[in-house]
Amino acid sequence: MSLFFVRHKHDAETCPAKDPQKGDMLLSHISRTNAEKLGINLKSEAVLDDQHTFVLILEADKRRQVDQFMMPFRQAGPVEIWSASTCEVVVDRAGC
Repeated sequence: MSLFFVRHKHDAETCPAKDPQKGDMLLSHISRTNAEKLGINLKSEAVLDDQHTFVLILEADKRRQVDQFMMPFRQAGPVEIWSASTCEVVVDRAGC
């Protein structure tokens, strides 16, 4: 599986957490159980306080799986996806 770093940003006006229905839907969507249905291993997620920025570390076989998983977030704002590596992998290959 490949590792991906994902960042989603939205404005305060479009913050899904302000709407209880959207918030519940997003919590359900980012559950490990749901991610696994799409072939994704959700390693970690966090929201940067007061920044309206959501970051995730995911593993998937293909980037398109991550694109599909993040589709609901695109309704509120941009989603950026980068290929990533663990520190161990970077050290083993002797460079970023």
